[in-house]
Amino acid sequence: MSQRNSSNHRRRESKRPPIMEQIQPNAAGVDVHSDCHFVAVPEDRDEQSVRVFGAFTEDLVKLADWLSACGVTTVAMESTGVYWIPLYDYLEKRGFQVLLVDPRKLKSVPGRKSDVVDCQWLQQLHTYGLLAAAFRPDEQTCVLRAYMRQRGLLVEESSRHVLRMQKSFEQMNVKLEKVLSDITGVTGMQIIEAILAGERDPEKLAKFRDPRCQNDEATIAKALLGEWREEHLFTLRQAVDQYRMCCKLIEECDGRVEAHLQTYADVPQTNPAPAIVPRANKVRKGKTFLRFDAQPVLIQKTGVDLTRIDGIDNCTALKLISEIGTDMSRWKTEKHFTSWLALCPDNRDSNGRRKSSRTRPSANRAAAALRMAAQGLHHSKSAMGAYLRRMKASLGPAKAITATARKLAVIVYRVLKHGMRFVDRGQDWYEGQYRERVLKTLTRKAQQLGYVLTPIAPAKT
Repeated sequence: MSQRNSSNHRRRESKRPPIMEQIQPNAAGVDVHSDCHFVAVPEDRDEQSVRVFGAFTEDLVKLADWLSACGVTTVAMESTGVYWIPLYDYLEKRGFQVLLVDPRKLKSVPGRKSDVVDCQWLQQLHTYGLLAAAFRPDEQTCVLRAYMRQRGLLVEESSRHVLRMQKSFEQMNVKLEKVLSDITGVTGMQIIEAILAGERDPEKLAKFRDPRCQNDEATIAKALLGEWREEHLFTLRQAVDQYRMCCKLIEECDGRVEAHLQTYADVPQTNPAPAIVPRANKVRKGKTFLRFDAQPVLIQKTGVDLTRIDGIDNCTALKLISEIGTDMSRWKTEKHFTSWLALCPDNRDSNGRRKSSRTRPSANRAAAALRMAAQGLHHSKSAMGAYLRRMKASLGPAKAITATARKLAVIVYRVLKHGMRFVDRGQDWYEGQYRERVLKTLTRKAQQLGYVLTPIAPAKT
């Protein structure tokens, strides 16, 4: 071999990547199922490095005992449905470091043909530190999240029963929902109770009209003239009973949420503000709204007032706290936070060309709450409302709501992490700032083309 070839060979050898180092030598991988769990440990720890355990509690005890006998200290598992929760909680209780992995991060990895290979592949990736843990809040937040998610399901179920009530009226040609903005309000429920009690006279039923109703008694009486069929009255009665039961269960959830919030430690406010409750953040009265004023409790437990942020009321703030917690150190920067929420543009590119910048599909409940908050800012006179309207004009409603939700997420991150106090500067300030940016851009372009912008005096009227 010539001297030149030998030098090229040594140069190629020096560019080879180093051998991967084992970051977690005592790692195990678990493939979770509803009826069994496939577990893999390092091959030198047991003659049978892959075992199958059942999903009963006594099987979880045997699984943890075997991992301890094999010298395992950390375990990686996929977040499959809700089947991973009992195993995750028990392994954490036994002192193992448990890493929860998003299955979407592993779906494109080739070479897995069976469940046994899945758990072995998880164990191997975890050994070399190639797995990223999914977000899981602390225990207090998990409890609050369970209560709030159950409350959300009950609110959705109650709305379905209202639709069934409207369907029963429509089948009897009773147009109650056409003359009342909410048939479950004071007037609507009194009329429904009288109908179920046997009253059929439209004029007598219209006497239950609340003075705040927009339509008069004559209009309401006209809408209450229909065909009273027994089968539709039966479905109406059942829908009303189910609606009332949901409202009762929602009230129980509110009591649990209020009691659980008291278990949080008090946090002093870093930037205390005057105790002024905005009009939109007052306690709203209704069967599906919070039964208590969550704003002072959240301020006491978080040290900040999230309800000062435009579009975020008491219920939305409580939803956000139940989903993300109060510890923002889990996300390094606000960009990491918005990426976790799937509210930022995607960066899929190939060969230096951007393939798509659409936001990733996600079922993140915190992102859904922020989108709902952004959607309610269309008529707001705040700076955030002006931003939403400008984005709607240029991008359309869907993208504008996502962009506004991302801005809200950034503000929430800064408020919770740094204890900042949000101050709205108003739509006039935002429109002035936007006008200055446009003028600066036009001035720069005119200078590049050899022109100078000259202001025009306003016309005399």
